[in-house]
Amino acid sequence: MERVTRIRIALSQIDPTVGDLDGNAELVLGRTRRAAERGATLVAFPEMALTGYPVEDLALRSSFVEASRLAMEDLAGRLAAEGLGEIAVVVGFLDRCETSSPRLGRPAGAPQNAVAVLHRGRIAARSAKHHLPNYGVFDEYRYFVPGDRLLVARIGGVDIAIAVCEDLWQEGGPVAAARAARVGLLLSINASPYEVSKDDSRLDLVRRRAREADCTLAYVNAFGGQDELVFDGDSLIVDAGGRVLSRAARFDEELLVADLDLPPRTVDARLAGTDDTVADDLTIRHVVLTEESAPPPAPAAGHSVAPALSDDAEIYRALVLGLRDYVAKNGFASVLLGLSGGIDSALVAAIAADAVGGGNVYGVSMPGSYSSVHSRDDAAETAERIGLDYRQVPIAPMVDAYLAALGLTGLAEENLQARVRGTTLMGLSNQEGHLVLATGNKSELACGYSTLYGDAVGGFAPIKDVPKTAVWRLARWRNAEAERRGEVAPIPVNSITKPPSAELRPGQVDTDSLPPYELLDAILDDYVERDMGRDAIVAAGFEPALVDRVLTLVDTAEYKRRQYPPGTKISLKAFGRDRRLPITSRWRESG
Repeated sequence: MERVTRIRIALSQIDPTVGDLDGNAELVLGRTRRAAERGATLVAFPEMALTGYPVEDLALRSSFVEASRLAMEDLAGRLAAEGLGEIAVVVGFLDRCETSSPRLGRPAGAPQNAVAVLHRGRIAARSAKHHLPNYGVFDEYRYFVPGDRLLVARIGGVDIAIAVCEDLWQEGGPVAAARAARVGLLLSINASPYEVSKDDSRLDLVRRRAREADCTLAYVNAFGGQDELVFDGDSLIVDAGGRVLSRAARFDEELLVADLDLPPRTVDARLAGTDDTVADDLTIRHVVLTEESAPPPAPAAGHSVAPALSDDAEIYRALVLGLRDYVAKNGFASVLLGLSGGIDSALVAAIAADAVGGGNVYGVSMPGSYSSVHSRDDAAETAERIGLDYRQVPIAPMVDAYLAALGLTGLAEENLQARVRGTTLMGLSNQEGHLVLATGNKSELACGYSTLYGDAVGGFAPIKDVPKTAVWRLARWRNAEAERRGEVAPIPVNSITKPPSAELRPGQVDTDSLPPYELLDAILDDYVERDMGRDAIVAAGFEPALVDRVLTLVDTAEYKRRQYPPGTKISLKAFGRDRRLPITSRWRESG
């Protein structure tokens, strides 16, 4: 039988805050203490856990880079001072390449997305991310110098290769080097943002890389919200054949502890303590921390696999987490939104209550001359169901004063009503200190169906990346979830079933200006998410005139989207960080 060494590993998916070096260090200390209490030999934290991720242009500020480096040295000393020095602690941070020379196209100061192994009061080893992503929300070539080493640390007699996030997503590089080095474990630290069904693609990737590296693979991911991004956790361990051994919960903090039986001392002796070329211009750096490992204490850690979530459940939890962290990390205690009685504001109110508590949600009904009685009643019912602070501020007198002064008619009059509502919300925000939530959805934002400085005002837009058809689906899911728990469903049935309307003129409904949402969202999915051109969308079965109409709306609304508040990304391509198009452009897909 092949000889194995049993080690106890802890994967700590934590919620760091960008720039909070002291607070993030405390998280690492506290979770390492918990890992020690559970008998772990090794505890791993996510990518750039010490600085938070993404740091964006902070990476180009030398003062921040140096603060990160000093904080890591201090953290190593504090771990030892608290009696935790014998545990190997793997932490992502912002480092600097000491050997990089300045050149055109390389970030000044040579910052690196790096990982450190802390042991016995010092940084025992460090290395940097090799593959730098430059797509979607990532632009790491702007910020970092790539690493050229694969770090292999011998911990408890097992050789463990350490990679950083994208190093797993790209072919070759660290994974190929890990196989060539014949390591016993490949450890990947990550800050991999959420998007719908990311858990499936992540699992497929980890299984494939474990087989390619021919070893057990441990994957630790961050969780929490950072501006538009949400990190969903989902840390996991698979064996060399791709079988899932352990998997952490999603959208929650967890310390995933498992006992692993791994082959001891697999790295070629000639590489121990040296550099040698392995694969793809990488060198292996092998360091020895501990040669022997005592058996993990009883009881055995075993393995646990968190239950899977449905698509609607994971989207809703992502929206709640994104809003919760945006509110808390930016120093707010409460949120404020306009309650129209419609489905969008009702869903946002439910998300807000789940994020910060109903008592910290302030809803304002702002009826105008064309507001229906049922909309006022639905707004009041939403507030009652959720338990939020509710008030009514009629806007007709304010609108009349503007109209008398300016003589506006038609579309200008309609938009004025929305702008008076926006001014009302921002005034209350300034007076009372609430964060204003914009309640627009992705379908409206795509087509410019919103009023600048009106319903587009706010500090955060929770459903900015949620298509209208998904808004209805999530509302029904949230109500069903409440009923399953024996709770009051937060969203009135009438808000879900009635035709959507901005109620800015008599008898107005959304379909006066937009195609039916089922058709609209299908076209938008092709155009926005898939980057399909006009002819390809028509070939997919859509009526040419309808496609031309929708694409024209999307193309001419870029200036509005640039001025919209940030909001949680849940899709493959969210407006903002993912999709960046010029405002001034004469290219039109619709001809």
